[in-house]
Amino acid sequence: MNRKNRYALITGATSGIGYELAKLFAKDGYDLVMVARNHDDLRAKANEFKSYGINVITMAKNLFTQEDAYSLYSELKLHGISPEILVNDAGQGVYGKFQDTDVHREVDIINLNIVSVIILTKLFLKDRLPKCSGKILNLASIASKAPGPWHSVYHGTKAFILSWSEAIREELKDSGITVTALLPGPTDTDFFNKADMNDSKILEDKDNLMSPEEVAIDGYKALMNGDDKVISGLKNKLSVAMTNIATDSMAAHRMGEMQKPVNEK
Repeated sequence: MNRKNRYALITGATSGIGYELAKLFAKDGYDLVMVARNHDDLRAKANEFKSYGINVITMAKNLFTQEDAYSLYSELKLHGISPEILVNDAGQGVYGKFQDTDVHREVDIINLNIVSVIILTKLFLKDRLPKCSGKILNLASIASKAPGPWHSVYHGTKAFILSWSEAIREELKDSGITVTALLPGPTDTDFFNKADMNDSKILEDKDNLMSPEEVAIDGYKALMNGDDKVISGLKNKLSVAMTNIATDSMAAHRMGEMQKPVNEK
């Protein structure tokens, strides 16, 4: 199928799950709008993906700021580009007890994980609704299904993303636009390093981490099928099932035990 000039816009596209998703779109012949903060990373990955014979547009944006989310879409308009697919992948966390963590860092994370996602999705919908077609993939997490001691703000942002994704999916059901939430569990990416989370018990056994490639394949299939959400990996499906039958306080205690530092009793 010829997908020339059919663009997928992917945030966080140079590493982890976002990079693996970008690779799947490239292999499938979609042109890409790749968004990340680092110019050099974008250039290197763009050169790699161009080998699939596709167009790649790179946009170095800092989605911790609302201005960059708005300007991203303004620049696409100037180029006459209307992405058919939006992948809101970029996201970060911050580790530690809420009383001890840096509030400025947490506000940045709320801006990245929620505010920029809302802005980009709003602009995508304004552009795509008259065309009656489009697909949105939002990175939630199994963290969206349980309170997260030691990682409370991140869990809260992902709970928002899941609830909001399910709400707008219902609103859009007759529009030709689908909304899919991807819920990975702990995945072998740079996420934990950026969150200063390397001392967490959740990383004691690295073999338990999923590969970003596996997660991306699950998300890509669900997006293309128009599914409402997908929990990636059997172990994560079981974890969510256990959370669903537990009380909130039990779920919070269990998650706290899993996420606390290795040296905490």
